[in-house]
Parts: sequence; C-alpha cells; structure tokens
Amino acid sequence: MRIPIIFVLFCLLTACNGGDDEAVPVPRAGLSAELTRTSYGVVHIRATDFAGIGFGLAYAYAQDNVCMLADSLLTVRGERSRYFGGEAMPTASKDGEYSVVIDYLDEHKFNLRNEDSDFFFRAYLDPARLRAGYEAGSAEAAALLSGYAAGYNRYLREHAGRLPAACRGAVWVKPITVDDVYLMIGEKALHASGQLFATEILAAARDELRAASGGDLPAPARTYSGPGSNAIALGADATTDGRGILLANPHFPWFNTDRFYQIHLTVPGIYDVMGVSLGGVPIVVIGFNKDVAWTHTVTKAAHFTTFRLQRDSSDPSGMTYLVDGIPRKMSERTVEVQLLQADGTLRTKRKIFRETPLGIEMAATGLPMGSDGILVLGDPNRHNTRPVEQWIAMGMAESTTALQTALGRMGLPWVNTIAADRHGNALYADYSVVPHVVPEKFAPDCLLFAPILMFDGSRSRCHWGQDSNAPPGIFGSGNAPAQMRRDYVSNSNDSYWLTNSRHFLTGPGSGYSPLYGPVGVPQHLRTRLGFVQLDERLAEHGRLNLGDLEALLFANRVHAAELVVPDLIAGCRGTADPTLDAACAVLASWDRKVDVDSRGAILFREFWLQASTLPDMWAVPFDPADPVRTPRGVAPAAVASMLAALRATALQMDALGVPLDAPLGEYQIEIRKGVRYPVHGGIGDVDGVTNALHMKSALTEQGYRDVAWGTSYVQLVGFDDRGPVARGLLAYGQSTDPASPYYSDQLPLFVSRQLATLPFTHEQILADGNRQQVTVSER
Repeated sequence: MRIPIIFVLFCLLTACNGGDDEAVPVPRAGLSAELTRTSYGVVHIRATDFAGIGFGLAYAYAQDNVCMLADSLLTVRGERSRYFGGEAMPTASKDGEYSVVIDYLDEHKFNLRNEDSDFFFRAYLDPARLRAGYEAGSAEAAALLSGYAAGYNRYLREHAGRLPAACRGAVWVKPITVDDVYLMIGEKALHASGQLFATEILAAARDELRAASGGDLPAPARTYSGPGSNAIALGADATTDGRGILLANPHFPWFNTDRFYQIHLTVPGIYDVMGVSLGGVPIVVIGFNKDVAWTHTVTKAAHFTTFRLQRDSSDPSGMTYLVDGIPRKMSERTVEVQLLQADGTLRTKRKIFRETPLGIEMAATGLPMGSDGILVLGDPNRHNTRPVEQWIAMGMAESTTALQTALGRMGLPWVNTIAADRHGNALYADYSVVPHVVPEKFAPDCLLFAPILMFDGSRSRCHWGQDSNAPPGIFGSGNAPAQMRRDYVSNSNDSYWLTNSRHFLTGPGSGYSPLYGPVGVPQHLRTRLGFVQLDERLAEHGRLNLGDLEALLFANRVHAAELVVPDLIAGCRGTADPTLDAACAVLASWDRKVDVDSRGAILFREFWLQASTLPDMWAVPFDPADPVRTPRGVAPAAVASMLAALRATALQMDALGVPLDAPLGEYQIEIRKGVRYPVHGGIGDVDGVTNALHMKSALTEQGYRDVAWGTSYVQLVGFDDRGPVARGLLAYGQSTDPASPYYSDQLPLFVSRQLATLPFTHEQILADGNRQQVTVSER
C-alpha cells in the first residue's frame, strides 16, 4: 500500500480538502445519469444531455481509478511539490497500484522531479487561455466538461474516508473545478510537442533574483517515439458481406494516466457511441456507433517547430528581438510553485518565463544559434481546446464521409484516424494538428537546423502560414493526407505514404509538407508485417470477415525472423562451435512466433537487439517501389557478424541461467496480486511483431517482468442490419485499484487471445448476465 505524506483524521463532506485555501465547488443541481456495468466492468452511461453523461462518466471513472486521477491532477495543476516535496519524483507503480510516470517519454527526460514538473505545467498551460478557448467552442463540449467535474466531486463527497488504499486519507484528494478538467485534456495534447522539450524550457527560465538558469543542455532531434498502434479498415471490395470492418489495436500504457477506459455514452437521439476514453478525457476517443467505427494511430508527422530569433543588441535587457529588422518585445510571465518543507511548512519559489507570439523561450547547446540567437518552441497544440468537440462530432457521424468532414475541425493533436462504415468505405486521414510549413520553406535560407526543425524566426516569410479553413498556424484538411478506398487502408505509425500496399499516397503537386513525414523510405518491420499478413490473407481468401482479422490480431509472427533466420541457419551449417551449433538448432526448430509456448523467441529477441544495428546487413536493398518486401535476406558478407552476435547472445543467456529454448511464457510475465500471467507478444518495430508488448525490465534471471505499454484496448467491429457487431478487450482491465473486481479480470482474455462481446444495443446490454445498474444524481 502507498502511504500518503499527510494524513487527516476524517474528510467528512470536504472530500479530503484538508483545510486547503481552495474553495469547494458548489454542486450543480439537476445532474443525473443512469450508470450500467456489464461484464468486465464496462460502463454504459445514459443521460438526457452531455452534462449528464460527463457527470456519470466521472463518477464511474472515480470508482475505478480515483487515486490515479487525483494524483495526475496534481501534475497538471503544478501542485506535486506542495504535497510530496520538490525533490521527489512522480508517483511510480508499486505493488501493482497506479502510476503517473510517463514511461514512454522518459528518453526525452520528461519524468522530472516534482519542482520542475510543477514549473513546466504552470508555465506552459494557462487556465485563462484554455477557458477562453472552451467558451468560444461548442455548447456540448462545455456541458460535458462541466458535468465531469461535478461527477468527480459527487463521488468524493459520497466516499470521503472510504477511498482505495493508495490514497485513503490523503489531503491531495480534493474537489476539482472545470478548469482542472481543461488542464487534464490540455496535457494530453502536448505529448508530441511541448512535453518533449520540458527540460529545455525550464533551462531558459530565470529565477526571481538571477539570470537564466540553463543553456547547458544539448538539444538532440525530437520526435514523439512512444506507444504506437495498428489499425486496419476494410472496405466493401475486401469483405464477405460488402460492409466495412475495423480492427483497432492501440499500444498504450498499462498503468499510467494514458490508460484507456471502456465506456458507452448515450444521449438518446443525439449521441450513442461505445469504445474507450483516455484517462481524464471524458469522451469516446476510439470507438463506434451504429454506422461507423474508427481508431487512431500515432502519426509520423511533426507537431511543433522551433524558431531562431535575432536578439536586438541595442536592448541590454535581452527582451527585444528583430523580425524583418523591426524590434519586438518578449513578454514575461512569473510562475509560483509551493514546495513542502521537511517541517511541514510551505515555501514559495518563483521563476520567470519569456515568450513571443512564435512560442516560449528554450535553452540548449550545440545549435547554430550565434551569439545573438534566441530559441523558442512553436507548439500549435499548446492550448488546443478542440479535441473534445472533435470527438463529439466524430461520434455523431453516419458514414466515413461525414467522419472525414468532422475531422476537418483539425482538433486531433497527434493521431491519424482510420475508419470503416457499414456502407463499405474505408478511410485513412492524418488530420492532426501540424504547423503550416509548406515545402518551399524547407529551403536552407529558412530551415536552419533540421534535427529540431529550427526555422529562421527573424524573417516573417519563414513563419507558419495559414489555411483559410483551419485554426491559426496549422494546415487545414485540404492540405493534409487522406485516402478513401473500397478495398483497405492500414497504418502502424509509419507515414501516410504507405496506407495501402498497392496505392501509395504521395499528395498533390509538390506533395504534402515534409512535416507530415517522409515518403519513399524504408518502413518499420511492424508496418511491413501488417501489410504482408493482410495481403496474404486477401490472396488466400479473396474477401475477409471478422474472424480473419481476429486471426491476424494475435498471429504473433516475428517478421525479422522470417527475413533473416533462413540465411542464418544456412550459415550455421558445418560450424564446429558447440555454443553456436546449439543456438542455431533452437532457431531452426522455433516457430518464429512470440506465443507463450514459442521456444526460441527469447534467444532471437536478445540476438536481434544486437544484430539489427549491424551495417550493410541486407542482401536485397530497399526499393521504394516495393516497400513491403524490401529490404530482405542476409547479405553474405554480414553472415559472420550475425553469427558472432548469435553466439554472444547464447553465452549471455547461459550466464543468466535462461535456457536457449525456454518457452516465452515462462519468462515474459505480468504479475497481479501474486498471480503470474504469461503474456505473449514482441517488441514491435524492432523485431516486426504487430502484437507489441514493452516490458518494464530487460531480460534477467527472472525473465521480462510486467508490461509497461503495448497491446491495450482491442476493438474489432463490423456491421449487420441491426447495428454494429463488436468484440474486444481491455488487456489490463478497467481499474488500477488491486481491490477492485475489474483490476485484472481481462488479463486471462488477453493471455488466451480471446475477445469478449461488446454489448451496444439496449437488448444486448439487458442480456448481459453480469449487468448492474444504478442512477447517480445531483439534486
């Protein structure tokens, strides 16, 4: 059990406010929602308006994840230091409880100590700007978010003093306002932009009594390289019934606040959508209605640029810069953070952040800045308030055509959309938020340093442009990649260029902006296997059904092995080395899969982690006209190096006491409440496994332990005359509370590779034998 720093004797109706100086929001009367749970704790919320479904969803989510949500609210409010101290790190999972660590951004050093995290979020997200954006947006979104805050607060009032062990009695579990909901959603939008540069932004900040605190941090290339996804949408020409089919297989975290949560939201006659939300985002983000199913994959696009500004040497304060030779002033913002001291008192610390209309100031070394350069981050997702109303509009679409029109709001921060409808259409679109930088601006006189997309901010012609039908500074739908087809589209996080293996998407004229991703380049092995499997299945069966896509979902093929093992085995012949001979024998008999009973999967994974980086490896080089089948085969000159790597791997495994032919399921384990669950799956992009699963540990004597992120929510959707036909699972379960019945109940489904029926219609919900129903209201 996690022990909170500060305890209170009794929270009563203050919902553990603990005497803080923040006002407890006054409940809004009249809110009500019908909350039904079906098997595995799937939540169905029914209300007369959007405020009601927000109210009911927050209440249900708190039932399952209140401690994680309360802890994550401290992050976005910039209050971690106030309750846990400035030197502490974000809450990590312990004994199977929740985490707020953003594991997959760790290579960018985003997991900052609390003080730095607080300063970043307080400087980067402005509640006033978020509030103004939502007030200018749709009434439905505003009502939804207001209702969500009220539903969370209702849960806290009802359960004061009876919260889960991880946060029971914690003073930091307290009521929220709608501003807090805005901040939670705002943080999600920053994963592929602002959060990548948190360290550099902090380095440029000035303490109240001294100059800038940074400038000594290197600035490597920055792209979002965290969890990915697989998606396939089949159209009428590829299905047995002439209707569309969608397979969604996002690879997201298992324990932090980017976990999915299974929901079904209904406002009768207006909105009826099932799928998943993302922690703290009160709407279906991946899902389906009676006519359309959609999913998202993380785009290859860039969602930021940086600018080099020229400092005006005539201003000794350093606050003036020049654009087209005209002086302009930077603005300053003072940010306060409260830090808990060892004696229980609070100390206030202040930092000053500088900004321009092009972005917030950063500090880094190793850049072509010159002595008079100022570096700023341009982030079009900062204060992006369109995602929720974007997803509401998507949920109301009656076809992929209508869905594409809804996507034209350009609110999705960093994801592609792949969709299928009952009419037999399949859609791919990268209508994410991408800075408006046309190809011509990538000339050397504007693009100064490609690794961080640094453009010359001293000349206005190098600034972002504007499309007439889009929010400021980003591309509109007319200049973004999209493809509607009747056979299929697919994406596994490579660029828009390869969404159909026979029909490449290259764009009009000079093509789409390079910010949308490269074309004519080698693809990840996971992407290639996705097309190989799909094309093979189509060639064999002609047209496919739900069962065909379900078979592809957990086929667990290792495409790297398919490409290199035959040549390795041939190179092993005649070896006199017993270690190498044993390793080759294991690979020769291995099924080249990552099933729990696959013998040889561990050996190949550890070998390939070394061998995949060897130079001049491939016998057949990459051919941009055949990106699915090339490169392939082991070059004769590379065989000796690869065999040496295989031998070294065998010796390493022997030293660990792990047999070369150990079944994967004995060493790849998720442990919940003392129960060991053998899990199948591979790395993903590196080894070419579509069922990607990233473990928290490297190989040890105990194997690979506990999943960090990977296959999470699975959604397989087709259509019949009555509505959607849907199956799926949430691999890790609905709850992060070990005491909950929904904490690990879906893990056996994942282990056995089974999908559960997703009850959508009223009749299907009533027929569920585990159905439980209550009404929650604010009177």
